[in-house]
Amino acid sequence: MLVTTGAEAVENAIKIARAYTGRSGVVAFSGAFHGRTLLGMALTGKVMPYKKNFGPFPAEVFHAPFPNPYLGVSTDEAVAGLEWLFAADVDPQRIAAFIVEPVQGEGGFNVAPKEFLVRLREIADRHGIVLIADEVQAGMARTGKMFGFEHAGVKPDLVTMAKGLAGGFPLSAVTGRAEIMNAAHPGGLGGTYAGNPLAVAAANAVLDVIEEERLCERAAEIGRRINDRLTSIAARQGMERIGDVRGPGAMVAFELVEDRVSKAAAPAITTRIVAEAEARGLILLSCGTRLNVIRLLAPLTIEWEVLEEGLDILEASIEAAFSDTASAAA
Repeated sequence: MLVTTGAEAVENAIKIARAYTGRSGVVAFSGAFHGRTLLGMALTGKVMPYKKNFGPFPAEVFHAPFPNPYLGVSTDEAVAGLEWLFAADVDPQRIAAFIVEPVQGEGGFNVAPKEFLVRLREIADRHGIVLIADEVQAGMARTGKMFGFEHAGVKPDLVTMAKGLAGGFPLSAVTGRAEIMNAAHPGGLGGTYAGNPLAVAAANAVLDVIEEERLCERAAEIGRRINDRLTSIAARQGMERIGDVRGPGAMVAFELVEDRVSKAAAPAITTRIVAEAEARGLILLSCGTRLNVIRLLAPLTIEWEVLEEGLDILEASIEAAFSDTASAAA
């Protein structure tokens, strides 16, 4: 099903899952981002800046823990949290769908461990729950594979796509198993600009470029170069506020902390780095539920010299921001 925005794809995926199962409940995860519509915000597991002042939100949306190895939340603990949700808050027989990002975007580029996705698939199968992969940010070769879920070898029932799908044109999609996609009654799904011809032509061109220019492999190389640079910076003396570097392929982020022992979030230094980079001509974007993660999403077609230039500016911005912080403390 072709629609226009990521949020529209997500909402239609929920509608399809509800029609197929005859159930109404949905489980999303802490730190998730699924859009800015009311249902999208209800599914989202991050208050600022998405949910504050915009409630109340649609009912029967539940949140379970998402694994975060850096902050000590293991796959076992996340799964236990989901099982506790089923024991304490909602019968799993009322749940139509799980919706999960293989790599959380706004949540801080938290990567879902393979074991977690495997177990989520098993739980979904056990209870007849539709597993929706939100690939809006992690899909379209960004992680080094066409879709983020491929890293875990897990097959979702429905997949949402947008962002990179049409190279900047407004297009999103829901793809899934035929018996699930066909569950809604005729006329139940649609959209005014659904599958508009110009965006579809752009998407076809994007798919050709991904294949012809081998952008999955290129994303992996971009990620390797970014990871190598960030890891090298973090290893230097005075750079201890870089607490973690993570992300698959060209979907890389680093987390800023007050120190590597407490791992207390450092949102102020995060904001300072973003401002320093902007002053030098580099646009960065922060994320994370603690507002202390900077994500790097270079174009998959970026020239190597431009990537190196951007990394040079990033390194200088980090050094300047850390230096200013040290001076202020003194």
